[in-house]
Amino acid sequence: MSVAQETRLSTIASNGWANNSVNTVIFRKNSLISFKDSQYAAYYDQEQNVVLAKRKIGSAHWKLVTTPYKGDATDAHKSISIMVDGDGFLHIAWGQHNNNLNYAKSVLAGSLTLGNKEVMLSAKENKVSYPEFYKMGNGDLLFFYRDGGSGNGNLMINRYSLKTKKWTRVQDGMIDGEGQRNAYWQVAIDQVGTIHLSWVWRESPDVATNHDLCYAKSTDGGLTWLKSTNEKYSLPITAANAEYALKIPQKSELINQTSMFVDAKGKVFIAGYWRDTNEAIPQYHLVFKTGGHWEVSNLKFRKTTFSLSGGGTKQIPISRPQIIVWPSGKHYAAGLLFRDADRGNKVSIALNGELGSGDWKVEDLTQKSLGDWEPSYDTELWKSKGVLSMFMQKVSQIDGEGKANQAPTQVQVLDWKPKK
Repeated sequence: MSVAQETRLSTIASNGWANNSVNTVIFRKNSLISFKDSQYAAYYDQEQNVVLAKRKIGSAHWKLVTTPYKGDATDAHKSISIMVDGDGFLHIAWGQHNNNLNYAKSVLAGSLTLGNKEVMLSAKENKVSYPEFYKMGNGDLLFFYRDGGSGNGNLMINRYSLKTKKWTRVQDGMIDGEGQRNAYWQVAIDQVGTIHLSWVWRESPDVATNHDLCYAKSTDGGLTWLKSTNEKYSLPITAANAEYALKIPQKSELINQTSMFVDAKGKVFIAGYWRDTNEAIPQYHLVFKTGGHWEVSNLKFRKTTFSLSGGGTKQIPISRPQIIVWPSGKHYAAGLLFRDADRGNKVSIALNGELGSGDWKVEDLTQKSLGDWEPSYDTELWKSKGVLSMFMQKVSQIDGEGKANQAPTQVQVLDWKPKK
């Protein structure tokens, strides 16, 4: 069994907005990001200002800049996503939930000073939700977002070129809900540049209508899309022509927007939670493809039940999970990061030293409760150095998009490294 090496904690600031979970939602891509020897972070402070921070990797000292920009932090969808391009420029999108695009980039490489707000292409940028940046191997960026609302939104993909310093549209409504549903996706890009995309469908703003888990990949930067069998999709992808990695009925407590990890060999691992048919308790699951078929592993360690329904951001006793996988001898080891009220809402990790065996061992990486926190981590630092660097803040989420009355809390980074 792989067990944790020591963890290291550093504090960015003590004035993090904590009246909801906007700083700690799982779909922040990214909350933390590294480039060369620097690590960047972003958060909303108690006045709802967008704050940027930077440190030398491994240092406890952070430099902070309060930007001229604010976001409506009272809506937990409106998180901040950052990425550094291959030239060292920081790109940021914030405050998005069915509204005009908020996007800027740093004035210089390595700088925390942002330029003016910009459009990317101007078309279909007035109902933007879930902005996510991903870096390609050549340093270009991809930007994924939803155009439209919950239950009828479509997936958009833009690409930023280092050569031209301009954005172009790669896909316009590539996954089409046909006005009846929308896809809630997660993305991972592997070491050879293949984009892996998985999603659940939702039929309406009610989270209980989430169902099924689908998959697609692209080997040419998002222009054409394939099934896991390499069969080419005819676009757009709809409920009728999607590849279903797993059929999961509605009303299964299936959560949307979880996480996906792809190893160096392009093997896909999708993490989520739902309640299996004829079972009472929602459990974390890992879906992966071995040989010719999709398999699912039920981690089965949770003890308490809950029900997932209604609209808005939910107050849920567990977080959505993050999954990381690494080679361990002849096998793969895996770590599933999560928070569970069963365990006192700490940062917890379920470890499996030999993926495929049912042997999951749960450890806590912190001793104190983080309230309604969800895990997000520095994807580039994990890829380059095998260090899991997590954004950490104690937050409160009132059910259905409510706002708590909570004093600001510390914004911290927890670094953890598995034993190989």
